[in-house]
Amino acid sequence: MPRAFRPFAIRDYRVLASALAISVFGHGLWAVAMVYQVKALGGGPVQLSVVATATSVGILAFVLLGGIVADRVPGRRILILVEITTLVTVATVATLALTGWLQLWQLAVAGFLLGSGAAFFFPAYSALLPRILPDDMLLAANGVEGTMRPVLQQAAGPAAAGALVAALSPGHAVAIMAVCHLAATWILTTLSREASGEVVDDGAPDDAAAAPPSARVALSGILADLREGVAYTAQTPWLKWTLLFAVVWVFLFIGPIEVLLPFAVADQLGGDARTFGFILAFFGAGGAIGSFTTASVRLPRRYLTLMITAWAIGGMPLAAVGILDAFWQMALVLFVVGLTGGMGQVLWGTMLQRRVPRHMLGRVSSLDFFVSLLLMPVSMAAAGPLGAVVPIGVVFLVAGLASPLIGLVAWIAADMARDEIANPLREPAIPAA
Repeated sequence: MPRAFRPFAIRDYRVLASALAISVFGHGLWAVAMVYQVKALGGGPVQLSVVATATSVGILAFVLLGGIVADRVPGRRILILVEITTLVTVATVATLALTGWLQLWQLAVAGFLLGSGAAFFFPAYSALLPRILPDDMLLAANGVEGTMRPVLQQAAGPAAAGALVAALSPGHAVAIMAVCHLAATWILTTLSREASGEVVDDGAPDDAAAAPPSARVALSGILADLREGVAYTAQTPWLKWTLLFAVVWVFLFIGPIEVLLPFAVADQLGGDARTFGFILAFFGAGGAIGSFTTASVRLPRRYLTLMITAWAIGGMPLAAVGILDAFWQMALVLFVVGLTGGMGQVLWGTMLQRRVPRHMLGRVSSLDFFVSLLLMPVSMAAAGPLGAVVPIGVVFLVAGLASPLIGLVAWIAADMARDEIANPLREPAIPAA
């Protein structure tokens, strides 16, 4: 079996991957439907910033707690509860939109709830994966996720939403999203309890899972767990400096891409919802190819150097966004950014699962999520007003030129060249048949 497909030999992974595929497709619908729902309600860049920022605030408000819960509560329970919450939220938005009762503040509340759900979902997923798969399949599984996310969340979902918005309305796209999360919820209920730690191998209830919630999440225990995760991160140079790099990178790029790119598409290309959806589809296609390629080969010896280079150099093409006036040019830029981003993300996820102690993986994953997105609300909130007073092209130019510089600083400060040689992670080669 090709290396990238080996995890599918395990039944629980097939269940988890199926649910994830449907869920991320639904979130891809939201990416475009939310933008054009804001426009349909008379909003512009500032209002779009408010809604997008609410999602980021939801993530940041709960992601550290999400990591602690992921180390204490079986992942199956967390994922099912998140999907149910998402289902109720988007079904409500769709109903309000289709009946003409939706308002901008309600859309912002929905964004906050979706962000809050993501804060619990991703640490739980990261901590659950090593329970289901052996170490030598983790790179492939992260590659599958990295392929799935751009194809479905950044390509197929936005493209479908663009078509639905153009043909019907944003509310119809959100209604289809609700159907997706209903299906994902049902699939997750078939995940075995043994795989998620709800029941140990001998069939007896796991002590941690059986403990009452008040005992599991007592304040003193939460603070102690959080301190342990923060201390480990601060004392691990490759982890600390990658996260610092991510903080700056997110501030530079997330706001412009999420808030200003739709207006660049409209102003420079004369595009509509369909055009914006297909631009994001190229971004997703690049991420899928980068992720699948990385999953299909052995983990490289210079895994830290390759990761930081992919992210740092890969952000440079966005510097040209302001001077592009053809669809194929903007699509190519987003394709390259997606390609390199996918490569780096697969390597990063595998490093966390291979090098972070299993008992604190949920906390470190959530800390990664928190630190990486720390300035996302600031970036979102600043992008709209900044785009109103400064040419959009200038914002992208500064971000693109700064990307390689901050990457080089992180690589040198963490001494990544020495660290990756001292801590090899290469899997054994698969013997020929």
